[in-house]
Amino acid sequence: MTMNRLATVLAVLGGLFLFYTGISFLLAPQPTAEGFGVPTWPENRGTGFLEVKGMRDIGFGLVILTLLLAGQRKALGVAMAAMAVVPVGDMLIVLNAGGPAATAYGVHGLAAATVAAAAGLLLRERPADRVRR
Repeated sequence: MTMNRLATVLAVLGGLFLFYTGISFLLAPQPTAEGFGVPTWPENRGTGFLEVKGMRDIGFGLVILTLLLAGQRKALGVAMAAMAVVPVGDMLIVLNAGGPAATAYGVHGLAAATVAAAAGLLLRERPADRVRR
C-alpha cells in the first residue's frame, strides 16, 4: 500500500469513525460517555454536554470527508494536524476525571497518534505523488 493510499484510508476511517461517534452521543449519550471513559451523571444530568460533543464529532468527521472528496489533501493535512489536539485533550480529560487509563491511552492516545500520522502523511505528499495514484 502506498503512503498516499494509507493517508486516504486513515482519513476516511477517521471521518467515518467521528461521524459514528457523534451519532452515538446524540442517540445514546449516557452509554457512549461510559465508553468514552468519563463518569456519567445520575438521572441523565449533563446529557446536553454529551450531545454537544456528538455534534462536534459529526462536524469534524464532515470536515475530513468533505476536504478529502474535494481533493484538498494539503488542507486536509493541516486540518487533521490541528484536530490532533482534540483527542489529546480528551485523553487528559479522561485521566483528570479518574477514568480508566486504558481508555485514555488506548482510545484517545491512539486516536491522537493516528490523526497526527495521517496529517503527517498528507502534508508530506508532493503534487507529483497525487497525480500518480
